[in-house]
Amino acid sequence: MAKPPLPMEPTGWFQVAWCSEIAPGAVHRMKYFGREMVAWRSASGRVAVFDAYCEHLGAHLGYGGHVAGENLVCPFHGWEWNRAGRNVCIPYESHPNKGRRIRSYPVVERNEAVWIWYDVEGRAPYFEVPDMFEAFGDGKTAADYYPPVPAATLYRPGLELHPQYVMENGVDFAHFKFVHKTPFVPEFTRHDFSGPVSYVDFTIAFDEGVAEDQIDSGVESINAGLGCSITKSWGMVDNRTMPAVTPVDEYTSDVRFTVWIGRRPGDDSPEITRYGKTMAGFVIEQFEADIHIWAHQRYSDPPAFSRKEFAGFKALREWAMQFYPDGGPAGTAPYQPYSGAIEPKRRADGKATS
Repeated sequence: MAKPPLPMEPTGWFQVAWCSEIAPGAVHRMKYFGREMVAWRSASGRVAVFDAYCEHLGAHLGYGGHVAGENLVCPFHGWEWNRAGRNVCIPYESHPNKGRRIRSYPVVERNEAVWIWYDVEGRAPYFEVPDMFEAFGDGKTAADYYPPVPAATLYRPGLELHPQYVMENGVDFAHFKFVHKTPFVPEFTRHDFSGPVSYVDFTIAFDEGVAEDQIDSGVESINAGLGCSITKSWGMVDNRTMPAVTPVDEYTSDVRFTVWIGRRPGDDSPEITRYGKTMAGFVIEQFEADIHIWAHQRYSDPPAFSRKEFAGFKALREWAMQFYPDGGPAGTAPYQPYSGAIEPKRRADGKATS
């Protein structure tokens, strides 16, 4: 197993579970960023994520620990810890230990998922997990889509890939024809890498031979750091997706993928229908084709870009460097600032079209 050259501890929001996996009173064991962790849901329904070991004598809170009200109780000596990781009760003492604290992580439940903020320097979150519906501003809500969890999801643990691979896929127009077997090449209409949340949009035209048969569609993507991405697809099957890649250790990541399929007119069924599952299956199948490439990919730097690929990849890789503790992998080739302009379409003679 080869260690990837990209650091596996980028700053940002990362999905560690789907909300439904952490029931009230449950203690959920997991490992991310090389650390044993536990997620637990208090009696009031709020989720907390801790490093897994009790600060008293080091018992693993995921093996026998339990939730009592708003606290997590250690199985070894009954010490109680609140959602902030503070000791609030030692059952055989009159006062808690105020000097010790279990490391806790900022947590957000959004888009059916549990996200933690990870930063090696301990900085507070400085951008948010975008809402799957509010962020696109088209007036649609979750009620317009079939519920995606668990029937319209994919989970692939322990793969040898890096979160940045998924982000780079978003500017890679050339792979559609070869990985997804599509008869088109998308046309990018937006590259905005001006902040920690980036935006990439492209359009697709399916030309059936005559103008009235042309079907226009497209994808809008919002990328909050390297761990959180949401997409909206329009024109063909109405769907929204959420790929999420979370580093487990220095070598591997867990991959999750959630798919929202737009409801058929008049369908208000509480569960996803056969139609919804079928459409979600098609979307997941395409994502699995990408995973097959990513899981065996080597990060190439400097890469051998073609002329058309250069601007998009350069912009994204420059944007990605801000999330690494040391500014990126050693020996990374320097990138010049990208203007954000989309390269114009050109005719066969090389002249720009309108």
